[in-house]
Amino acid sequence: MGGQPLGVGGQVYAVAVIVGALVCTALCGVGGGPWSRVVVLAGLYVACEWLMRRQASSTAGTAAAPGPWAAFFPVLLAAAVLLRPGEAALVPVMGAVFTPAAPPRALRRAWNAAQLALAACAAAVVFDALGGTGELARHQFPEVLGPTLLAALSFCVVTGVLAGGIRVAAERADPRTVWRGALLRSLVPCLGYGLIGLTMAVLWQGPYGAFAAVLVLLPLTVSSWVFAQFQREEAAHQATVSALVQAVEIKDEYTRGHSERVSRASVLMARELRMAEERVASLRIAGVLHDIGKLGVPTRVLRKNGPLTDDEHEAVQLHPTFGHEMVRGIGFLGEAREGILHHHERIDGRGYPAGLAGEQIPEFARVIAVADAFDSMTSTRSYRRGRPVDEAVVELERCAGSQFDPVMVAALIRAVRRHGWEPVGPAPGDEDAPDLPLGIREPTRAGAA
Repeated sequence: MGGQPLGVGGQVYAVAVIVGALVCTALCGVGGGPWSRVVVLAGLYVACEWLMRRQASSTAGTAAAPGPWAAFFPVLLAAAVLLRPGEAALVPVMGAVFTPAAPPRALRRAWNAAQLALAACAAAVVFDALGGTGELARHQFPEVLGPTLLAALSFCVVTGVLAGGIRVAAERADPRTVWRGALLRSLVPCLGYGLIGLTMAVLWQGPYGAFAAVLVLLPLTVSSWVFAQFQREEAAHQATVSALVQAVEIKDEYTRGHSERVSRASVLMARELRMAEERVASLRIAGVLHDIGKLGVPTRVLRKNGPLTDDEHEAVQLHPTFGHEMVRGIGFLGEAREGILHHHERIDGRGYPAGLAGEQIPEFARVIAVADAFDSMTSTRSYRRGRPVDEAVVELERCAGSQFDPVMVAALIRAVRRHGWEPVGPAPGDEDAPDLPLGIREPTRAGAA
């Protein structure tokens, strides 16, 4: 569940999954043993989970869950192969309960335990139903591979569906987009780690028992270190983006907070457009950095209170080009760079910097253009009062087809109706800002351009 607010819907969903896990474990039955295997596997899972979270928190500065694959899924699959479904469901509980979690901690920990318990139980049921238990006992290879891979696939499906469900309930995200992304990302890891889990189970039944099975985890220790390095790189990316945004907001005080709001609106629109999760993440960065080029615009122009001269207006219109040049060498931005460069283009071809029209304008730029205008209109500044959301929506609809892509305008309207939007109120001292009949663009203020 990460650290995002759950809301009422997310909490109800989490409780339902917890109850479901308790019922399934009771129906499958526990107490048949062997308890030594349950204890050893649970201890291995706790140790591996602790190791992964320690690496993640030390590199990324967060205790957020790294996901079921980073928590040594082979241990859980080995439990599904070696134990009855009820006992297999108990293996991940201890590790999930004692891991760090954001508030409400008790509910999140119980949810994590229930999610993994249901997945392990389902994998054990599938493995046994396909005759895997007997084939493993008789060392029937490669016959046992089929039940093992299907058990791993069932684990993948259950965790993907449950993890996606909590996002749908808590964030009202599009179900198809969320579940498709979750299942596709976990398919290859679940099959690969499934074979490692089978290897653990086979070695466990050999003459050296649990000791030989534990040795299989050594290569995964190396892979966990690699994963930690990836997290460190991701953290560096986020720090880079945050530093750039802070630099812009220090220089242009009138747009403080504007970048984050444009990013949020862009993401809401992307969800309505059912973009793939990878593109949503890239668009989030593009929204945050869309005005980074203002670092190249003179501060006196950005903070000028009166109308801009032609030369000053031309200087402001260079900020998308400046921004693109600033981020050209940042490889992880990818498609976001085009969104930064072209977010002031118009559908009718009268925008800047390249005068692109229609679908010549990159999709990211068409999204950001609408989000940028919407936040600008609904935010109160010292020189004018923000418009109500309904009025801003009407203005966007009026300009759809000329300034904005009608598809993007429709996506924003759906997102606002679904999630709501809190306009930015006046800052201290701005309570008496005038109501000016300003359009979508505000040429008298460089900060709004």
